[in-house]
Amino acid sequence: MAQRKAQRITRKNPDQTVEHSSDRPDVIVEFLFDHGLFFISVNNIGNQPAVGVSVEFDKKIAGLGGTKDISALPIFKGIDFLGPKREIAVFLDASDSYFQSKQPTKLVARVSYSDREKRKYEATFNHDLEIYRELTYVVSAPSDKTDSGCAH
Repeated sequence: MAQRKAQRITRKNPDQTVEHSSDRPDVIVEFLFDHGLFFISVNNIGNQPAVGVSVEFDKKIAGLGGTKDISALPIFKGIDFLGPKREIAVFLDASDSYFQSKQPTKLVARVSYSDREKRKYEATFNHDLEIYRELTYVVSAPSDKTDSGCAH
């Protein structure tokens, strides 16, 4: 099971009205750690769709051994529609590779989006990937058996 850690700093509706999360979209941005792999998750935990979802990071995030600017991918610039209870998870890097390439560990992600009535929302999340540096995990060894059990 992936461990998730995100601290929400701000959440505001420009109208400053109190709303129940069941009445609107609620988009969060998380860094997931799963068996030594990092993913960036954009997740609508609300019960209504989110439209025009965009994510900005405070620092460049290079994955794949430091060779690819993951933070600049188009997926973070404009998700036209993210349904309720839907998640998009983008592979970032293997954790050992991420740390070896000296990528930032303290990051801020700001997500902005609207609901179908064009009400705007934004939220800011602090992340500290350093908490994952010393975690151990099990890597499965490849099996000598074929899937069907038959020799080919």
